[in-house]
Amino acid sequence: MIHLLDIDSLTANDVSRILNLADDPSPFPVLAGRGAALLFEKPSARTRSALEMAVVQLGGHPIYISASEVGLDERESVEDVTRVLAGYNAVIGARVFDHRILERMVAVSGVPVVNLLSDRAHPTQALADLLTMRAEFGQLEGLTLGYVGDANNVARSLALAAGLSGVAVRVASPRGYGFSESDLRDLRRHGCEPVQVTNPREAVGGADVVYTDAWTSMGQETQAEQRRRDFAGFTVNRALMSDAADSAVFMHCLPAHRGEEVEAAVIDGPRSRVWPQAANRMHAARALLMWLSSHDEDARSQP
Repeated sequence: MIHLLDIDSLTANDVSRILNLADDPSPFPVLAGRGAALLFEKPSARTRSALEMAVVQLGGHPIYISASEVGLDERESVEDVTRVLAGYNAVIGARVFDHRILERMVAVSGVPVVNLLSDRAHPTQALADLLTMRAEFGQLEGLTLGYVGDANNVARSLALAAGLSGVAVRVASPRGYGFSESDLRDLRRHGCEPVQVTNPREAVGGADVVYTDAWTSMGQETQAEQRRRDFAGFTVNRALMSDAADSAVFMHCLPAHRGEEVEAAVIDGPRSRVWPQAANRMHAARALLMWLSSHDEDARSQP
């Protein structure tokens, strides 16, 4: 059984195959007559819309399930909910606060489990990011990505994906907000050697892609004021973008906070690729489901 809890579940060939599948204009309906359970502890605009449309495009039926409908570890255990959903559906996608919930789901699930976001990782976003970069530059090998901001779940999955694809990664974060030593060891083990700095200009200088994320993620609202102070000077503005390569583009996983992590003139300007990036969430999700389905079919055909 193949699951996707983070990009490190994939090889470089797997990533390349998924990206190629995303370009298929007439995907085979591999989910025809089958369901896809989409469990959301944390709400989302892009992830829900992207996954629901991806399932529909593959002939399947998406089933949105909110946290209140199942009450993980309150009404029922994570394990019991997973077993029930696996009995109805071809795949389970889950967007959770705690990554350990996904690990518990994997331990008992009879169908693939996909991480739609956790405190640890955001692999479906990373695949969409690679797809966006490849569409812009025609290739991934040899590109340089400058990430400015919190080295969070998005940054970790993005760095893993970039490392597998031959993209150099530089990360600029305030002190205390960079990758942990444990994260760095894990990234290096999977082929990514990020350059970690505290000056945004060092990360962005000559980069092909400038990427940022919100300073305060969902669940961190009580830290918002402190984070605004700590991230002062880390706004991606026109001056910072001028340090990047002449052909550089700007990316953001959204939602964005204009005036905080990004200047309005950048995210709404000509170098922004944020909207194609958001649309690619659907194409990448569809490709991932196609790829998972092919492995599932292979597994079920074994004696």
